[in-house]
Amino acid sequence: MINQMAKAQFSLGDKALEIEPMRPVGGSMPNGTDDLFTVEESLQMFADDIGVARSTVEDWRWTSSRWPAAKRKDVSFTVHKVLASIQDEDERWAAIEDAPFHSRSGKRQWTPDAAKRLVGQRVDRPVTVEEKVQAVTDLTRDEEVASRVTVDLLARPAAAQITPSDRVRVVRELTRDDEVAKQVTTEMLKRPHVARETMRDDTARFLVNRAQFDNSARARETIRERTPAVRKIEHTIEYLDLVGSCHQFVATLGRLVPRMRGQEFSDDERETVRRGISKVRAAADWLEAAIDTGEFTLDEQLAKLLKGE
Repeated sequence: MINQMAKAQFSLGDKALEIEPMRPVGGSMPNGTDDLFTVEESLQMFADDIGVARSTVEDWRWTSSRWPAAKRKDVSFTVHKVLASIQDEDERWAAIEDAPFHSRSGKRQWTPDAAKRLVGQRVDRPVTVEEKVQAVTDLTRDEEVASRVTVDLLARPAAAQITPSDRVRVVRELTRDDEVAKQVTTEMLKRPHVARETMRDDTARFLVNRAQFDNSARARETIRERTPAVRKIEHTIEYLDLVGSCHQFVATLGRLVPRMRGQEFSDDERETVRRGISKVRAAADWLEAAIDTGEFTLDEQLAKLLKGE
């Protein structure tokens, strides 16, 4: 299932690359261009037709650009996306070949978090003390969240011992807000023995239980990023190819035609272009008729026209 999803996402990324190749600076249109569409406009149309956010298409496109087909492995698209941030190509190719040991499965395999650890990104499921501290620190940046979490921690028998100075620091943080100070003081007065068994060190002050993290905003955001994209890949590959091909043709002409200003064509060149236009028009009419009628066979006369006979 993971491999199938990865192939589908790479297929859409490749199609987005065909529609709009990566640009030298930022992947967007330079100022003053005569091109019909900006990269953003072109990708937005493609995203609208396949039912995903433009940012999702941009992620697929960028990831595909960083992983040529020959270098892609049987791991999730997310792992490819994370490792794509490795700037040096040789280092990137070598990294994906060297999967880390996974303690739960007992074998070497890639996971999104393992890839994030390698490139220095924030993990979704922290394991080390440092990762947990960072995760809780992020979650408690909001004063209200921090106050409630601290109240819960102070009320837990499992809270380890800390020095009096640490207790003073906790209380000082809580009493910055009158309402928070009231809640914490009430809880502490109800359980004086718990208040005495305070946290052992600074790290303990920030810890929250596993359920809080699993239900954190970051976890929900990750699900929202992945689920809509997966759900929308219910379209057939044929449909996506058709939509992508149409956008690719329009986007290509949008770049080429404005650049022909002042271009002189010979009679033979104009005639050749007209023959090409006739083929395109005939192919488009064939596609439209096939979609409307459900008849997808190619008659002999049309086949000859498309072949230029």
